[in-house]
Amino acid sequence: MENFGFSMLWYSTSYFIVTLIGILHTIFNIVVLHMKSMKDSPGMGEGYEKTKPWHPMYNIIIFPIFAYIYFNGLEIVTLSNAIATSIIWGSITVVFDLIGWVLIKHPWSLSFKEFYIDYQPWITLIYIAIYLSPIIAYLVISL
Repeated sequence: MENFGFSMLWYSTSYFIVTLIGILHTIFNIVVLHMKSMKDSPGMGEGYEKTKPWHPMYNIIIFPIFAYIYFNGLEIVTLSNAIATSIIWGSITVVFDLIGWVLIKHPWSLSFKEFYIDYQPWITLIYIAIYLSPIIAYLVISL
C-alpha cells in the first residue's frame, strides 16, 4: 500500500467526520425537533434512534470523498491499492467500533446485542459502505 500514513490520515478524518455528523444529528433531533434523549426514554433515546437510517448515508458520502482525496495524492492508483485500502479501512472500522462503542464503557456505549443485533441492518450497511468506498473512489478516478 502506497503512502500508508496518508491513507490513515484520510481514514481518520472520515471516521471523525461521520461520527461528528451522527452526534450533531442526534443533538439536532433532541434540541430542535424536541425528540426524547437517552435520559428521557429507554435505550439511546428517540433523538438517536431516528438517526439510524441516515448512518449508512453519512458513510457512503464521506468515506469515498476522502478515499478519492487519498488516491488523488498518489502517483499511480491501482485496483490492488484500492482493494488493500478497502480491506484496511473496513477492518480498522470493525475493530475501532468494537473497542470504542462496545468494550469501553461510556454514556453512549452499547452492549454486543445492541450494537450487532439491534442496530441491524444499519451497522451492516455502514460496514458495506466503508468497505466499498475505496473501490468507488478508484472507479471515479479511473473514468
